[in-house]
Amino acid sequence: MDEDASDIARLEAHIEALRDSIARCRKIALAAKLAVGAGAVWLALTVFGLVPFVTSLVVAAMAAAIGGVVLAGSNSTTWQQTEARLAASEAMRAEMIGRMELRVVGKDSRMLH
Repeated sequence: MDEDASDIARLEAHIEALRDSIARCRKIALAAKLAVGAGAVWLALTVFGLVPFVTSLVVAAMAAAIGGVVLAGSNSTTWQQTEARLAASEAMRAEMIGRMELRVVGKDSRMLH
């Protein structure tokens, strides 16, 4: 029983780490969208002549837009894989808890399922 409890505790720590990773993926997705948006806006402003053409700023805007797209794609894959691992870990935890013979503490100590 103690071994099962320690396995479940380790699994819960792993689940928490996966949830933290998904939270980081959300932040990275937001940063990627901001980079794409900022780069695209700066390029549009330059094309329409609303800001003067400065080569280094245009190159930086293109790099931000392209880098944001690449980051979003990579992050999306990581996010999907992490969510799949989270779902599998939660299913494993539920199965491990289901195998335990839990009893109600009190007058009536019947089996719980």
